[in-house]
Amino acid sequence: MRSPGRIQVVGIGPGSLEDITLRATSAIAQSDYVIGVSTYIDQISSLLRNQKVIKGAMGEEVQRVKKAIELASEGNSVSIVSGGDPNVFGMGSLVLELLAAQDGTIDVEIVPGVTAVNAVAAILGAPLSSDYAIISLSDLLIPWADIEKRLTSAAESGFVIALYNPQSRRRKRNLARSIELLKKHRPHVPVGIVQNGTRPGEMTAVTTLETLMEHEAIIDMHTTIIVGNRESFVWKDKIITPRGYQRKYGY
Repeated sequence: MRSPGRIQVVGIGPGSLEDITLRATSAIAQSDYVIGVSTYIDQISSLLRNQKVIKGAMGEEVQRVKKAIELASEGNSVSIVSGGDPNVFGMGSLVLELLAAQDGTIDVEIVPGVTAVNAVAAILGAPLSSDYAIISLSDLLIPWADIEKRLTSAAESGFVIALYNPQSRRRKRNLARSIELLKKHRPHVPVGIVQNGTRPGEMTAVTTLETLMEHEAIIDMHTTIIVGNRESFVWKDKIITPRGYQRKYGY
């Protein structure tokens, strides 16, 4: 009987191959199979050589993981590619959940990647230098009531807030409602918008909650929004969130 193979859940970064890690590149190179959404497979196409490729669509995550487990159980090395980092709204938890349910013996490695929020923050300046929270506005898997509670709690606490999946063609109300909630606690903070960060067609805007929807043309599922805290400010179109050095040392 052939010994079980392994599964690698590989974070391939925010979009540009310049932001994929050496560890991720190596994991893909050593794989027999590479599995992922078509967009992500196309993103890393130049790294593929003799690997067998299985493409899927959004919404087929469970099927892809089950196929990866099947292939690994036959002795193959399988990479499931995940945009950004596998632990930030990625595939890491699903792979481990399904393996735990089977109590399997397949080896698993989570290969970290540069997240969209880190890439976007670098484009915008230094908005994440203090504590921050990342909240997805997609209510496909999480009830909207829970998302509202998280938004309110993060806004009250003073976290810088990064919003993932802010708006789709069929889901418009969540972003508008989020703006209402956030404005109650921080009405005049800077807000950065980045669409297609590090990818072709990158678009950015620095605005406020009051005028955020004036930039709706660049807000979709490929957009990340960063909402500053009360200390955040704008300098030369860059958002800066002080870490606290001035309070301690003065300058």
